[in-house]
Amino acid sequence: MASGDLASPAISDALVILGAAGLVIPVFTRFRITPVIGFILIGILVGPYGLGQLVYERPLLEHITISDPEALEPFAEFGIILLLFAIGLELSFNRLWQLRRLVFGLGAMELMIGGLCLAAVLAMMGQYWTGALALGFALAFSSTAIVLPISGSTSPVGRAALSMLLFEDIMIVPIIFILGAMAPNAQAEGWSGMIDTLWQGALVIAVMMIAGRIALPRLFAQAARTKSPELFLAAALLVVIGASLATAAVGLSPIVGALIAGLLIAETEYHGEVETIMEPFKGLALGIFLITVGMSIDLRTIWENLGTIAIAVLGVLVFKALLTGTLLRLMGARRSTAAETGILMASPSETTLIVLAAASSAMLIQPGTAQFWQIVTAIGLTFTPLLARLGRVVGRRVESAPELPEEDEGEPRVIIIGAGRVGRLIAQMLDEHGKPYVAIDSDADMIQSAKRKGYRAVFGDAARGDALQRLGIEDALAVVLTMDEPILAQRLVAKLRASHPDLLIVARARDIAHASALYRAGASHAVPETLEATLQLSEAVLVDIGVAMGPVIASIHEKRDEFRARIEEDGALTYKPKLRSGTVDG
Repeated sequence: MASGDLASPAISDALVILGAAGLVIPVFTRFRITPVIGFILIGILVGPYGLGQLVYERPLLEHITISDPEALEPFAEFGIILLLFAIGLELSFNRLWQLRRLVFGLGAMELMIGGLCLAAVLAMMGQYWTGALALGFALAFSSTAIVLPISGSTSPVGRAALSMLLFEDIMIVPIIFILGAMAPNAQAEGWSGMIDTLWQGALVIAVMMIAGRIALPRLFAQAARTKSPELFLAAALLVVIGASLATAAVGLSPIVGALIAGLLIAETEYHGEVETIMEPFKGLALGIFLITVGMSIDLRTIWENLGTIAIAVLGVLVFKALLTGTLLRLMGARRSTAAETGILMASPSETTLIVLAAASSAMLIQPGTAQFWQIVTAIGLTFTPLLARLGRVVGRRVESAPELPEEDEGEPRVIIIGAGRVGRLIAQMLDEHGKPYVAIDSDADMIQSAKRKGYRAVFGDAARGDALQRLGIEDALAVVLTMDEPILAQRLVAKLRASHPDLLIVARARDIAHASALYRAGASHAVPETLEATLQLSEAVLVDIGVAMGPVIASIHEKRDEFRARIEEDGALTYKPKLRSGTVDG
């Protein structure tokens, strides 16, 4: 092999990307700044409008610049596909069904009202109405790739953002079809093509959901039996790429297929392993997407049109923030949630770039106009992490909670995961006996409410990052899981047990089967809430209808022993689990 072949453009670009990831992530993490900004800045630096334009004068710069920005676009698209796949893994069909009112209510209003209002403003500024509609709907989209990793999907802000972004992802294909149908040289087949795509897409999705429920558990069971991480990774990539190609083949967006693949795998017992094994690839691919965003920013053009671009960026951000916040308030969201979500969702999206390209190719807008709004979009995407911080600050200001005196952070304490009804009752009992505690919850509204009532509570997602490390998990007296989310509780128990073998983990269980699963995952104690409530109801009924107290208590003990034996057997335990305190029931 010739030495010149070693320095091929593809290898050079790969070195730039990997070097950027190795530099950006540690440096920005050290200063607690999101790497999103770092990747975009790297894209500006190494792109065709940065050092790339000096390659002809300084040939050595070829090794630290991206020689072919277009070649990275498939990898950027794959990053967004993996992101939607990961979101699907964190969801479930049950939870998605619960979000239907937000998706087709809030999501539809946000996109439609936002798109039409922006189109009206642009039309009044001189843009022809078809081009104004294209631009209005393009700018109404918000960034799935950046917003969801920041907001998550479990907090009120995360649920609102997820519902709007899901509706936007559903509407990508119809909007692009409509733009094609509005083109000056469009044929009548445009509308029938959209109808064909929709029914074919519905058929493909139905087949995927039926086949996936049957085939995926068997596929991953076979991969798990080999105990080969490589085969498990190959199976996961096969599923997500296959699902994306299936939806793309009938004209739907490939990210729809990726989301459905994630939802199907989330219903299997292998979702935790798939999520773990895909995480590095998702992060790297997302970094490539952000680098491509940075490469589209021409600093010279921005400088020459600084005033106009600044007004455009500010106008879009302010309008979308106000619209989204107002809609959330009208739908009953708290002021803090509405303010934070509105500001977070204010920037345009990576989808905006796709819609702009479609509108330009359909000759609805001029190439110069498309380039201007591409720059506005890229700048807006760069600002998204800063908007997230601003949203949190504004959210706290508009609905502040009283500050509680801090405990000594070095003192071991009980960590309560979940600040709802059960978590607060446990906190009261710990307070009663002078035991220090802190509650953590990813529901910002729940935390605000708990603080107002005097509980020690902090916002955070216990399932992500180093949230528990910051609360002193290494020296914790115990961790109590109170959330009513069985799958999440099992994952968290397994994760805690793997990293802290000697930790006391007490978990709330929904029923006997869930308690057995929690014991298998590593819980020290799992308390099935339905069991004790049922036994107490039975005791009250039997005593009040005249059965003697002695036989009633004896039968309750026998029934409890039966359940204890079932948990021991189902959980594969080597000891009898305690269903009640030893002082009451040995």
